[in-house]
Amino acid sequence: MISVSEALNHLFALAAPLPAESVPLAQANGRVLAAPVRAARDQPPFASSAMDGYAIVADGAAPGARYTVIGEAAAGHAFDGSVGPGQAVRIFTGAPVPAGASRVIIQEDVIRDGDTITLSDKLDQGFHIRPLGGDFLSGQKVTAPRTLRPADIALLAAMNVATVPVTRKPRIAILSTGDELVMPGENPGPDQIIASNSFGLQAMLRDHGADMRMIPIARDNRASLEMAFSLVDDADLLLTIGGASVGDHDLVGEVAAGLGMQRSFYKIAIRPGKPLMAGRLANGAMMIGLPGNPVSAMVCGHVFVLPVLRAMLGLGAALAPELRAPLAAPVGPNGPRQHYMRARLDNGTLTVFDNQDSSLLSVLARANALAIRPPNDPAQPAGSELAYLPI
Repeated sequence: MISVSEALNHLFALAAPLPAESVPLAQANGRVLAAPVRAARDQPPFASSAMDGYAIVADGAAPGARYTVIGEAAAGHAFDGSVGPGQAVRIFTGAPVPAGASRVIIQEDVIRDGDTITLSDKLDQGFHIRPLGGDFLSGQKVTAPRTLRPADIALLAAMNVATVPVTRKPRIAILSTGDELVMPGENPGPDQIIASNSFGLQAMLRDHGADMRMIPIARDNRASLEMAFSLVDDADLLLTIGGASVGDHDLVGEVAAGLGMQRSFYKIAIRPGKPLMAGRLANGAMMIGLPGNPVSAMVCGHVFVLPVLRAMLGLGAALAPELRAPLAAPVGPNGPRQHYMRARLDNGTLTVFDNQDSSLLSVLARANALAIRPPNDPAQPAGSELAYLPI
């Protein structure tokens, strides 16, 4: 068995970043920016008013000063002229500041009588002008790679970027195997169960930027598995679930090898999820064989598959980000494998669930963290800090 870090190094060696494609700005949210983009204009493209009020020459502005109103400026409608001493232009937020004006007096500090304004005794000291390029200048760039958020989309729109270079979504196929499986909504026989892992993994990976596809369930025989493998020619990554161990009915590794899969490793010193294998298929696609136990497959999704997905998206080869928190209650000693324990983080403290059976999806559904126990970690008292993965 190899360690978790060794397994991830092997996986990253198989996971090459995918090429870029261009998408409309409206479709770029949540995608990974593949190359820097630059602003096509200044923002704001002119000095603009930050308040509703009157644009004047700053020199001479004092309580009691009087000005003649010579026009109006609104957003999208500039005043066509210039402002001189003793003159004012009625101006609204976002409007271009007229030539000659260097200060906006807010309307609350003005007494107006016809076309004459008088500055009040309690004069605000702010100038209330947003300078040209105060947000960004033409040519300023947004760096890559980064996952684009709504705020980034707004920024790119303001920069007049209409088409965005993003990393192509990884095409990931999921293949569940086993005579015991039926799909949700079907009527299972007395010795069958509902396929659940594939749906959980599909949701997890789709949320993180993958283009997901589920292959029909393969049965525990070579013909069925070979047929299923033939359906994944366009995938960048194939995830198989179940059949990766060494029992008489665990044929995934054997069939994959017969179809030309070059295996990178098999078995990791991890709990849950020891019988995990990876390699490259004859068509060039990467393959990860996940264990069949529901919790094992989902935990391995967080620990191994999500980092692989991020690497394929060009976000770098890195472990899943770990945080630390104190234990709410003591935990016993750990065994020889790195253990990812279902846990709950509440009010800054970590509670590890008592029952860690790898078949219990109800426990996983209550968890929002995986507490990480290194191999042979001694018993830890309440208050000691553990690393954890948020899930």
